[in-house]
Amino acid sequence: MSNLAAAAEIAALVADPARMNMLCALMSGRALTAGELARAAGVTPQTASGHLARLKMAGLVVAERHGRSRYHRLGAASVAGMLESIMAVAAVNGEALGKRLVVGPRDKALRLARTCYDHLAGKVAVDIADRMTKRGYVDLAPDSGVVTKEGMTFLRSRLGIDAAMLGIADRGRSRRIFCKPCLDWSERRPHIAGAVGAAICSACFGHGWIRRLDGVRAVAVTTGGRVAMREIFDFEVAP
Repeated sequence: MSNLAAAAEIAALVADPARMNMLCALMSGRALTAGELARAAGVTPQTASGHLARLKMAGLVVAERHGRSRYHRLGAASVAGMLESIMAVAAVNGEALGKRLVVGPRDKALRLARTCYDHLAGKVAVDIADRMTKRGYVDLAPDSGVVTKEGMTFLRSRLGIDAAMLGIADRGRSRRIFCKPCLDWSERRPHIAGAVGAAICSACFGHGWIRRLDGVRAVAVTTGGRVAMREIFDFEVAP
C-alpha cells in the first residue's frame, strides 16, 4: 500500500464518529477495556469490538492482556499528535461545516488542563511552554524543540526531572523524540510534547499538582499546583 493510500485509509478510520470518540477517550493516557470504550463511543460492545479490530490492524490502537481483561492504548504518541491536530483544525474551521462549538462546563475543564496521551495540554500547558520559552529554557521551532543547558538545570532543580525520566540515562540518548511543540487545539498555540513534555506531566502528577478526573481527559489543578505554577512558572491558574 502506498503512503497516500495508507493515509487515506487512516483518515477514513478516524472519520467515523464512534471510532473518533474511542480514540479521544484513549488520549487520557489510561488503558481502557472494550466495554469502557463502547460506553465512550455510545455503541454496543459488539460494535466496539469491530471498530477496535480495525483500529488495531491500522496500528492506531494496541491491546495488552492483564489477567482476564484486555486493555487498549493508543498505538503511539504520534497518534495522539494526529488527533490533537485534527481537533485544532476543527476548532478553527468547525463553523464552516455548520458545526458551531458549544462550550459547557466539561469543555471549560478540558480547555484549562488535560492530558494529550502522555503530556499536558490546555491553557496550563501552553502557559508553561510560554514561560519556559521566554526564560530561554526551551527553543520551539514549528516542527522541533531544543532544551538549553539552563533549561536542563531548571527541569532538574525545580521539577525534579532527571536523565532517567527523560530517557537519556542509557548512553545519553532517548529512544523517542526529545522535545517538540504540539499545537494545542483549544489555545491554538503550542505546548511541549516529546520526552520533555511527558516528564513535565509525570512530575506534575508526582508532586500532586494535578489529579485525574474520573471518566474525562481533563485534569484538575490542585491547590498545591496553583501555588507551584505561580512560584515556579510565574502565572496564575484561573479558578
